[in-house]
Amino acid sequence: MKPEDLQQTISLKGLTLAPSQVLGGVRLAPVIRKQVREDLRLTRRPYHEDVAAVQLDQKTAYYSYIPHAFIADWSNDGSPAVAYGTQIRRLQKGQKNSDGRVHDLGFMTARVMKKMRKREDRNRLRFLPMDLSLEGFLSLHFGGPDVIWEEYSRAAIRDGLSPRCEMSVPGRWIKGLEDALRVFEIHENQVGSLVFVGDALASAFIVPHPDDYRDLHETLLTDDYGELLYFYGLYAQENRLHPTDVDASRVASLEDLRREVNRVRHDWSTLHTLMSDNLLDCPVHNEMVYKMGPFQLQRFMTELNPKAENHIGEAIVRKNGTLEYLKSYRLSAAQCRRAYLLMQLADSNWSVEACAEKLSCTTHELIYRLEKAGFGHLFHQHVHDKVQSMLRNDPW
Repeated sequence: MKPEDLQQTISLKGLTLAPSQVLGGVRLAPVIRKQVREDLRLTRRPYHEDVAAVQLDQKTAYYSYIPHAFIADWSNDGSPAVAYGTQIRRLQKGQKNSDGRVHDLGFMTARVMKKMRKREDRNRLRFLPMDLSLEGFLSLHFGGPDVIWEEYSRAAIRDGLSPRCEMSVPGRWIKGLEDALRVFEIHENQVGSLVFVGDALASAFIVPHPDDYRDLHETLLTDDYGELLYFYGLYAQENRLHPTDVDASRVASLEDLRREVNRVRHDWSTLHTLMSDNLLDCPVHNEMVYKMGPFQLQRFMTELNPKAENHIGEAIVRKNGTLEYLKSYRLSAAQCRRAYLLMQLADSNWSVEACAEKLSCTTHELIYRLEKAGFGHLFHQHVHDKVQSMLRNDPW
């Protein structure tokens, strides 16, 4: 896949944002698709195990709670695709699904699978939503130092960053989100929602078809969210921020009323776009995951800026650039800081001295920052002792 074929920004081409609905600290902005096509459908396949292990290669595995997989069905010629679960088919001899094996360990159940995405049929792909993006984030420079600098421990040279872990909370833990999903209206041709908690963008979720969204609406409760958004939900108050209402003084006919309604809708869309400006139309680093006929499954990460919001996610994009599927995750400040330090260190060829000079700090200050970020195991013990001694003498 050529780099120019990948999406450079997250653009809502072919989509509009409707007026949001607010309950407490939760705001949902409906996403409406102007032209609904039938050649791509998305459904879920639920899992009920306590934990899942996904084998990425012979030496690496991804462990998480995975509530479901998404099944993408598509057609190559633009004809309507039949959604998974709405068809009756005879299982061919020797045919298996790609969901792995389930093990009952007594105190817990576990599912073991291969690959984050796997083709199940000619025009069907199973992939693990959000885990696909989180795995890409966790694997960032996972191999560790590729130059044996004297500061790094033997374990860092041998095992890299293993084990690498991050923490998130399910949507059910965010105060008000479950109530909002239950009582808010689903619009005609609605295919997604922008989820705001405390008027901070928590997640963007878009699917190809309105029927798919009605089925997947409640999956927002099992999605992963950053820990910061959990606290936003606890303390956020209802925000009555909204554009100017319809001006009755300008309405003297049905045509005037139509014009005013269109103006208000445009103002709402502009407001939501501004509230999401750290994701929508922002430059992203993209990676091709799978080519699905006329569609591409990609995962992305916004440019890591420690002073701004940062998001990771995945998208399915049509050849003409239309966004068919989107799921995003807002990184916490700590997650962003860890990824930023890793990228700076890797860009400096894993040289601590060169990276410290690049970040305008001393080497012992950089090592201290890496230790606080959770990467202390990369360095020899005598390096930690030297840093602690220098900090006691000169606590900058």
